Amino acid sequence: MIELTQMWGIFALLAVLSCLFVVVPFLRKEKVVSVDHDANAQRIDIYHQRLDELKVELENQRIGKTDFEESVIELKRRLLNELSPEQTLDTRGNNLVLGATGIAFTLVVSSVFYYFTGSHQQIANWQKAVEKLPEYGERAVLQTGEPLSANELQAFALGLRTKLANSGDDAVAWMLLGRVAMSLNDYEMAMQAFDKALAMQPDNHNVLVNYSQALLIEGSESSVNRAARMLSSVLRKDPQNIDAVSLLALIAYQREDWLEAKSAFELLLTTVQPNDPRYNMIKQRIDEVTEKLGESASPIGAAGPELSVRVYLDDKLKAQLPDNATLFVFAKAANGPRMPLAVQKLTVFNLPLDVTLNDSMAMLPDLKLSNFDEVVITARISVDDSVMTQAGELEGHSDVITLNKDLRQQVSVTISRVITSTGS
Repeated sequence: MIELTQMWGIFALLAVLSCLFVVVPFLRKEKVVSVDHDANAQRIDIYHQRLDELKVELENQRIGKTDFEESVIELKRRLLNELSPEQTLDTRGNNLVLGATGIAFTLVVSSVFYYFTGSHQQIANWQKAVEKLPEYGERAVLQTGEPLSANELQAFALGLRTKLANSGDDAVAWMLLGRVAMSLNDYEMAMQAFDKALAMQPDNHNVLVNYSQALLIEGSESSVNRAARMLSSVLRKDPQNIDAVSLLALIAYQREDWLEAKSAFELLLTTVQPNDPRYNMIKQRIDEVTEKLGESASPIGAAGPELSVRVYLDDKLKAQLPDNATLFVFAKAANGPRMPLAVQKLTVFNLPLDVTLNDSMAMLPDLKLSNFDEVVITARISVDDSVMTQAGELEGHSDVITLNKDLRQQVSVTISRVITSTGS
């Protein structure tokens, strides 16, 4: 690894510089005056000769006692200065010993200090994480071997970040990093990783589903709405994506959107075998939602007609389902205002399905089913989430239905035509 080699190279360079800092003062060459073998003896003889002369001068009273003593001191000082080069001849050998001792001391102190305060263990763990990245990937993605422990998940995340730093952006690596971060409960890092993956592969269903899960755990209203949009986008292109259906069913259930939740759970039930332990759990949830749907659609004391609409899709139009499909089922007066009397909207659906229409779904208080005798049911698959018609949308109408004010009526509508223009 280039980065690791560079790091150790920097460490080595710093160690060399510190050793040079310690040893250089001991390696300076001292100026040594070259002398002959008899030079010091001659200087001593000259000293004694000059001392005898001073004594003679003192005896002859040419100089005073004080001058004599000062002159002797000066002679001794000069002699010592002239003899000093001979005393420094062995200092270079001593300097080498001191320099070697300084280097050894520097290395020992640095090693001990790094051992107790350095990051050598973290570096070793980093190297291990990078080396074992393929193994961690197989165990996490292919489910081979033992599941990754918390420490191994940390190492896996470290290895993925190193890979991304060394080899550049990789959508799969970013997605894996996001999933690992979710396992470590680091949802901020997870969402940042998923953002990177989506920037490279905006239509990757696995990324969208995993990102939606992270957003749901984050839990804010804006995050939940964004998750719902992502999951709807996945289901428009892959209606059988079980993970997306499950998460969207959870969103609808939390929002108490019982009709949407029922539709999602029913779609989920079709993908599970009856002997699967999840089958009964999903069936119970459908029964619970159906009961809640009945309570909300038919509150105690409410009066008025109720229509149970069975919506079908013509087989010839299945290939023409728009990508951004939203199902609208609504009732209009056969002879009266164009405003719908009751409306249901579904972003998750699997046709055929049943939809209930009653007075609780009126858009205006004065425009509801109980105020009219005859209605026409329309089922429309929209290219967006707007009830306004657009070219390319699919639509079907029922015959004129005479409402029975006291009974629940069964109605069927088949979506069988393509809208070619907004006026058709």
